[in-house]
Amino acid sequence: MKAVLLLAIFLLFPGFMLHAEYFRTVVDGSIVISPERMSGDAVSIGINGAVLINLGDTRFLRGVELEITAPQNWLQYRGALVMTMFNHIEPTIASGITDFYGRQIAFEGLPSRLRIIYHIPIRSAHGLRTTTSVTVPSAVVQPSSFPMLFRLMSVEKGLPAAFEQLRFSVVARPILSDEGAVRLIPRFPPQLRNRPFTVLINDNVISNISEEILLKEGEHHLVILSEDYRNESRRFIVERARVIDLIIELQDPTPIIIFEGPQNTTIFLNNTQITDIREPIMVEPGTHEVRFQIGDYTVIRTLNIQRGKTYRVALDVDITIHEEE
Repeated sequence: MKAVLLLAIFLLFPGFMLHAEYFRTVVDGSIVISPERMSGDAVSIGINGAVLINLGDTRFLRGVELEITAPQNWLQYRGALVMTMFNHIEPTIASGITDFYGRQIAFEGLPSRLRIIYHIPIRSAHGLRTTTSVTVPSAVVQPSSFPMLFRLMSVEKGLPAAFEQLRFSVVARPILSDEGAVRLIPRFPPQLRNRPFTVLINDNVISNISEEILLKEGEHHLVILSEDYRNESRRFIVERARVIDLIIELQDPTPIIIFEGPQNTTIFLNNTQITDIREPIMVEPGTHEVRFQIGDYTVIRTLNIQRGKTYRVALDVDITIHEEE
């Protein structure tokens, strides 16, 4: 009957306990949530015990999972415990018996199950949902309001000593968003440093490339546009909860010609002999004449060179064999 009455009060007044208050509890331990510890950390708490939960890196978090594992004989005491959660607490570091001041954000009877899971959202667009096995409190706990305190509290009197000796395992884990981040690292050619350029990712202009850019996991498209460097387009992959360094090699937009030809080929560019055809040649945009010469065999071509382009000019010498009857 007590459990039914308690549930009725919660349903009629779901927000009546959501206020700041003083309270005393036993802090049995603390946990720091981090994407690097996906398996989570565990603290054993007793009746009227609590655990402090704090956040490390929050960039890729959308919530915190609390998994409470109850002892087998907990099922004998249905309705005897409630769980409460507090944020904006003071002091923020504590152990043992501690007097706190904080804002209560959740208050409900502890379900009569041996495995109880709460998903606590820490951002508005969290996408977390209550199911038959998971409970999502209605309040979003902003990262700035941590540490949060999870507490078990007895609501019945006169229970046996065995009840007072119950211990519950509380495991706290990060709930990751489907995001990663990219850090852009530009590298400039020595002769053209710190000229302006525009970065687009997925057709969106990046206004500040010095900051990490949060992106959905998966493939993305990067474009570099500039009047002082070569334009660039490439694709890259973002992994969940990981930061990747994306190096942008900004290149001189002066056109380049790369020559290839058989051994003993003499190559002329605008009537000037190329002394080392293994080295790329930088030229001005416009019309240029190329002449390949092997003995008495000569091939002449005209090139229309454009800014920011690389041209590979090759002479192929082939032998054609025709078989006749």
